[in-house]
Amino acid sequence: MPLAHNLNKVKKIASKSSASMHVKGRKFKQLNRATLRDKKITEKKQKSLEQKTNELSILFFLQKIINEDKDFKDVEVFSFTEMKSFIGLFVSRFDDELNELREERRPGRPQTSRQQNLEEKVKHESHIFDTGYYGPDLSDKETVKRLRLWNGTSGATTGMKFVRISKDMTELPTKELEMS
Repeated sequence: MPLAHNLNKVKKIASKSSASMHVKGRKFKQLNRATLRDKKITEKKQKSLEQKTNELSILFFLQKIINEDKDFKDVEVFSFTEMKSFIGLFVSRFDDELNELREERRPGRPQTSRQQNLEEKVKHESHIFDTGYYGPDLSDKETVKRLRLWNGTSGATTGMKFVRISKDMTELPTKELEMS
């Protein structure tokens, strides 16, 4: 009998048998393997979804800035320094809440889980900014236009141009530098 690749098939087989399954029986082992396989697949899906959400969070932030800020409503392209400042704002977006949590905490008390999570997130994002944040190229007119009209899905990002921007960069890399 071929291995069932779907947990539902194995559960159906297990539910048909009226007698209880023996711990060392073939059907019990089959059900156990299928359950573990299903758990592994759902964990991978959840991890992938979380990673994709984290990657899209910068796009949501940038879209909000360029669409809602009255200074940037009519701007078609942005300079490199503006792009760096946008990413700096993105990295420091939790600073107010973190400072508030630090002030509320009494001396000698452990950190709250919210404060720990925010500190880890800020530390991770600042490390990514040091090494290079992969974000949309706002110096490209078409990418800015697409970001303004972006619907929030990862599939809609394929038409945008992306660049890696780090904290210590002074200008955007040119095409000749990227090829070499």
